[in-house]
Parts: sequence; C-alpha cells; structure tokens
Amino acid sequence: MLRTPTGGTGHGAAAAGDRLVSIGTVLNQLRDEFPEVTISKIRFLEAEGLVEPRRTASGYRKFSPQDVERLAQILRMQRDHYLPLKVIREHLDALARGEQVRLPAPTPQRDLLDGAWDPEGDRPTAARVGRAELLAAAEVTEAELVEWESYGLLTAGPEGGYDAEAVTVARLVADLGRFGLEPRHLRAVKAAADREAGLVEQMVAPLRRHRNPQTRAHAEATAKELAGLSVRLHAALVQTALGLRLQ
Repeated sequence: MLRTPTGGTGHGAAAAGDRLVSIGTVLNQLRDEFPEVTISKIRFLEAEGLVEPRRTASGYRKFSPQDVERLAQILRMQRDHYLPLKVIREHLDALARGEQVRLPAPTPQRDLLDGAWDPEGDRPTAARVGRAELLAAAEVTEAELVEWESYGLLTAGPEGGYDAEAVTVARLVADLGRFGLEPRHLRAVKAAADREAGLVEQMVAPLRRHRNPQTRAHAEATAKELAGLSVRLHAALVQTALGLRLQ
C-alpha cells in the first residue's frame, strides 16, 4: 500500500518554510536510492506532467521536498512494479484525493550486468519474469510477443522465464512500432547489440576464468562499465549520423 508523505502540500507546491532546491540537488538526493536517474529523466517526468517544480524569474527549476518525494514514488513504481506512466499518474492522483492505493506485488528486476554474484556458477544471475508478467508489465499482446520472438528480439530462458531487461526491450519495440518500425526492421539493431555484447565478453573472458573471486568480481564490474560506454558510443554515433543526414 502506498501512502502520501506526511506534511505534504500537494503536487508542485511547497509549504511555508520548505527549502526549494535545484535540479542538481534533487539528482544528488535521489541517486542514493536510484543510481541510474539522470537530469534528463527528471525533465522528462516534468514534461509528462508528473511533477511540477516552481520556476524562478530567470526560468530555473526549484523543487520542494514534496516534489522530491513525488519523484521518488514515481521511480519506485517504475522500478519495483513496472508501471507505465499513465498508471503511475492515476495512482498519484488517487493519493492526492486521499485514497489508498494498492500496487501489484513487486517484481524483482536487475540489470543483467549488475546481477547478484553466484559463487557456484561463477556467473552473474538476474531476476526473471514469467511470460504473463512480461505481457502485463510491457502492456503487449501474446501475438506481438510471439512475433518479436520469431525475429530474435526477445528470447525466453531454458526454463521459460525472461530476464528483467526483457520488459524494457518489449516496451521499446512496442514504442518503435507506433512509428512504423516493424520487427523485421529491428533485426539489424539486435545484430549490432549481439556484436557489441560479444566484444565486451571477449574483453572480460580472461578475468572471468581467473581462480581469484575478486578478479572474477572485477570482470563483472568491467563488463558493466564497457557496456555503458558501448551504449553511449552507439547513441552518439546515431545522433551524429542523423545530424549529418538532416543537414
């Protein structure tokens, strides 16, 4: 059950005496619990109408403690329950009306490269979701999932479950589909991702085979860092290519 923070004054407002802070300060406050949050993410949630910080005369955003708590609630509902923004907004509106909100049971999720260490298998493990959970969390149909699987965009594990990141993949494929990009168009993206993953695996493979547990643990941290750099490079190259072609 979700409760509103005590002493809150509501969405976008600050009580007398509350200290308003900048978006950078908000980012620092949230990162202890949400290390992946970015300023762009906060701005996106504002653009979607989920939080309404005050603005100074010069246009700078200023957030109240209630704004920060609201952002934390939004991020928890996304992280722990895979809720889309539309549903999150409905829950927050209900809370603002003083209603009690019951959320679905939390579904564990974890980045594949940030999984729990498995001393038996010497490999990271990740949270798994079932097929029904994937369909519900990503808000897609069985027919869509079957089609995406036929193109290799999503793959179930040996026991039928999916890694938690499959929810993100499904949502993104669905979003791209609304722009007319079909699964067959995304095969090249999947192939590029597989090649990048193979390159990362090649770099850390010697460390993963090491007998020292600390060295193997370092392999996973290195894999995560390499993956992050690879994703950033890919995004930068796409943006650069689009910029050149649209000039």
